[in-house]
Amino acid sequence: MNNRTSFTLLALLTAVGTLTVSSAYAAELPQACVGCTMEDAKEAANQMLLKSIPISVWTDKTDYGHNDKIMVEGQVANTSGFPVTLTVVSPLNSIVTIDQVNVADDGSFKTTLNTAGAMWKYDGTYTIRANYGSTEKSNKVQVELTGGVAGYSPQTPDNQCGANELSASGQCIPFSISGGTVTSATLNPGDNGSIIIKINAKEDGTLTITPSKTIIENIFMVLVDGEECNEPECEIVGNKVTIMFPAGAETIEIVGTHVIPEFGTIAAMILAVAIISIIAVSAKSRLSIMPRY
Repeated sequence: MNNRTSFTLLALLTAVGTLTVSSAYAAELPQACVGCTMEDAKEAANQMLLKSIPISVWTDKTDYGHNDKIMVEGQVANTSGFPVTLTVVSPLNSIVTIDQVNVADDGSFKTTLNTAGAMWKYDGTYTIRANYGSTEKSNKVQVELTGGVAGYSPQTPDNQCGANELSASGQCIPFSISGGTVTSATLNPGDNGSIIIKINAKEDGTLTITPSKTIIENIFMVLVDGEECNEPECEIVGNKVTIMFPAGAETIEIVGTHVIPEFGTIAAMILAVAIISIIAVSAKSRLSIMPRY
């Protein structure tokens, strides 16, 4: 192996770490030249790797404060005239923002995210996902935000839910999800009430949720986008529900025989007063129609 080839391979390994370049690109490795620096070789190797990946995305740093600006850059291998869709997901699995970024003729894209907004004030790991027309053409980068509010949920200001709990009408429900993110959850009270969960499913995934029996019990049905889901895709074991959903799914509804109403205590008091009033009126009516002797 001559010195020129050794220099090229050394530059490539230094630039990409543990990544491997396939043999299809071996013939295109940049050749060393008189006057070229190590930085030139690294840049050439990086450009080759970007061409072999459908879409790449990166940020200028990995750690930010809650009033910083995140510089997001990326590269698509083959331009198709469409913008890149950036989706930012918070540590609480809620969508912070969605933005579309135009792609330049050379396949590069660039934008700035401002962390000063209200949805950025929770500490933890934020995921920035870049999508270019299909789920196969996607990539992501993660950044860490510090100095904000830890463990705070924007959906329940008076009832703070943990990172592994979703907030539904003031109630915290343990859950886990893969292949997508939960964007919101609400309770639909009634005799046959339900928990309605909105999701953003980028790919096929699984949602596991374990509500307490004070929220819902006797769960007997799961609906995915309005269609009933049965075993093995959906499994109900007591109050633990596991749902397999397809890419693109938007709504999951879990139906049971009881869902705690949003104003449970007040409703119970009103019902008790109504029953007492009915009994009193009925008793008075019976007395009024009794014959007098």
